[in-house]
Amino acid sequence: MWMSYTGLKAGLRSVAFTTAVPFSDDGRAVQSDAYETNLEAIEAANGSLFIPCGNTGEYYSLTRDERIGVVESTVDAVAGDSTVVAGAAGSTKNIVDLARTYDELGVDGIMIMHPDHTYLHEEGVRRYYRDIAARTDLGVVMYKRGPELSDDAIASLSTVENIVGVKYAINDIQAFSHLVDRVDDEFVCINGIAERFAPSFALEGAEGFTTGIGNFAPAASMALHEAIEAEDFERARRIRNRIRPYENLRAESGPNNPFAAANNVPAVKYGMDLAGLVGGPVREPLVDLSDSDKERAETYYTRIVDSGDA
Repeated sequence: MWMSYTGLKAGLRSVAFTTAVPFSDDGRAVQSDAYETNLEAIEAANGSLFIPCGNTGEYYSLTRDERIGVVESTVDAVAGDSTVVAGAAGSTKNIVDLARTYDELGVDGIMIMHPDHTYLHEEGVRRYYRDIAARTDLGVVMYKRGPELSDDAIASLSTVENIVGVKYAINDIQAFSHLVDRVDDEFVCINGIAERFAPSFALEGAEGFTTGIGNFAPAASMALHEAIEAEDFERARRIRNRIRPYENLRAESGPNNPFAAANNVPAVKYGMDLAGLVGGPVREPLVDLSDSDKERAETYYTRIVDSGDA
């Protein structure tokens, strides 16, 4: 049956808040009430697009029941005209089962991470997305974070009726620009590497961007989006430059660690604590920010929130 995804596509053309999940002090339990209060702060800044159970939400550290609970809390907490696109990963069956439950909870779409297999085949990846899309009526957003999902595959899959867009989380603006030229105008290409490169990606066709710092500084993220939409790129760069030091900190590995961007989620959660929200600890395999990185975070946080929106 033919379905229209016009409303979902319109909702995606905005700032996508990838929501962090607050845990109890021992990390064992999700604090659902605190999570919903955190979302209210985003809505107060006119945020309207929410992506629960993404990487910022520590998807791989949540149980299935916790993922469902987080999505349910999101739908319950946000206004009816907001857009909720819930994350899912794993086997085809796992995602289809989650999609069915998410649909019953009232989400608008599902974001599917690339299959996390040691061995992959390009045709198998295409079948993976096509099979999932065929077994749900939800709109599907693909998530490109590495070579596992090629631009050729994205262009091919963009013709599937309910595959409505892609979160493009690769810092390759030339490749992104070429992809935008290959897909239909109705297919939504989202800058998935947040505020640091939002003005540049917008010029190449990105119709929105994801944010992690929006969990604690949503007004700054929304102001950046508004400046880009108004094509006021001088203002957009000023806002971006205030945000960039904190984003650079998120991209760091942290002390005594060879793995890239390990600060990403703990820096978001610490920023939430600084804002008077509930960020709390991360779960393994992540660790909380070091004391020295917390000091830097405090300095960078002040630059963001004490400078208005320009």
